[in-house]
Amino acid sequence: MNFKTIHIGSYIEQKVEEDGISMEHIRGFFGCSEEEIHKMFRQPHLATDTLLIWSKALAYDFFRIYTQHMILYAPCKAVETGKNNSLQESSQFRKNIYTQEIIDFILELLATGKKTKPEIISEYRIPKTTLYRWIDKYSPLEETYERDYPQL
Repeated sequence: MNFKTIHIGSYIEQKVEEDGISMEHIRGFFGCSEEEIHKMFRQPHLATDTLLIWSKALAYDFFRIYTQHMILYAPCKAVETGKNNSLQESSQFRKNIYTQEIIDFILELLATGKKTKPEIISEYRIPKTTLYRWIDKYSPLEETYERDYPQL
């Protein structure tokens, strides 16, 4: 899934196909024609009330796609605190906000060589310890073993 460019209609259409939802069921849920449904599939943006109906109809949180975009591409800005005029990250309460989709996305970037660890840390502002924890937790056993015990 590409979190940078969001075409919500195509994501909805993909979910409909994956789940095998019939067009009759969708038409009954929305109370509209099949052409209007296909028109929604072609739209890159939908009104929030329409997106909410899709989320309920397909039992999937489509708003999560936008949330993940915000996490990756619009990090929290630093705010000035009253103590010593130092800057403090407003993301201090962002612990556990990374969904499995985001973790998979980041690890895929590493595995395919599209981004290096320092690039991911600086571009997405993911803490170094968090990234290394993901690598340890979600990488295959052979890779972990080879990293910790290189051949002599």
